[in-house]
Amino acid sequence: MKKTNKLLIVALAVLFSVDTYAQTVDEIVDKHVAAMGGMDKMNAIKTLVMERSMAVNTMEIPMVTKLVVGKSIRNESTVMGNKMIQVVDNGKGWMIRPTMMGGTGEPEDMPADQLKQNTASLDPFGSLVNYKEKGNKVELVGKEKVDKKDVFHLKITTKDGQVIDQYVDANTFLVNKLKASFNGQEGEINFSDYKEVEGVKFSNTMDMTNPQMGVLTFITNKITVNSNLDDSVFKRP
Repeated sequence: MKKTNKLLIVALAVLFSVDTYAQTVDEIVDKHVAAMGGMDKMNAIKTLVMERSMAVNTMEIPMVTKLVVGKSIRNESTVMGNKMIQVVDNGKGWMIRPTMMGGTGEPEDMPADQLKQNTASLDPFGSLVNYKEKGNKVELVGKEKVDKKDVFHLKITTKDGQVIDQYVDANTFLVNKLKASFNGQEGEINFSDYKEVEGVKFSNTMDMTNPQMGVLTFITNKITVNSNLDDSVFKRP
């Protein structure tokens, strides 16, 4: 009887700790969603046009992203007068690479790994927002320090098996860092300078550490919400 009671106590303790743990994760996520602007504001965003510049060494590359949330995305940049285009539309991807970057200057199919990465960009709000509905799993690794700031370290396993480590600021509840595999190589992105557009906060500065190119800095110059985007901009020529 005593043995049965001990087993029952242990089982209840495990159940309670799991329940508490789940609530802790959800509490952090709920505060993150609120810090972003709330679900109503995010759900109201149907399209985005983001004008950015990317700093590589001494060169600055202008970039424009046109996004229909959950459906289509077009990234276009100009490198030394040559346009590079990457498009995902309804699950299919194509791109144009200039000859100086190993391409032909003509439309070509997007490789599977790039298609997967670009498809993830169809969701501009990140893998924590609506994580259960997306089929993601979130684990609270613990509370840590990043750049002398207290952060919650969350480990996210996406529906398709990608593992992402996200670090949520314990004061602002905005993401300030993530680590993941990009095109088969481990890298990280630091987010800062959050600004509000139509009630939703976006990071205006992103520093991406790339194993091949070092640190790439992306500066957002302008974000336009809910402009009319013609389907033709996503169609393959």
